[in-house]
Amino acid sequence: MATLPTNIEMIDAIVCVSDLSRAVRYYTNVLGFDPPMWTTDDFTSVSLAGHGIYLAQRQQGQPGSWIWVGVGDVRALHDLSAERGAIIRMPPTNCPWALKLHVEDPDGNVLRFGSDPD
Repeated sequence: MATLPTNIEMIDAIVCVSDLSRAVRYYTNVLGFDPPMWTTDDFTSVSLAGHGIYLAQRQQGQPGSWIWVGVGDVRALHDLSAERGAIIRMPPTNCPWALKLHVEDPDGNVLRFGSDPD
């Protein structure tokens, strides 16, 4: 197999949202992402521990995307985000490969947070 002629510097997800301001509030106030460093009328990026998710208002993709986010402590994240009003689609659940938590945003996009299994 041929190798790429360049190094990959990052891979970030782009999710479709219907209301950019509402999405930014949810990702920052409820899920604990850092606020955007920049924004346009219909596009921005939020980050968590240096890793970003782009939020695109009605212009890229379809609502209902799924994103895997590896974290150190799924249970602590669940407790904090549930306390802040997160839409918990699946509480922390142990699987052979990970302890996982599904959180939905107001547009139906799902973040599957995972850490080492119990």
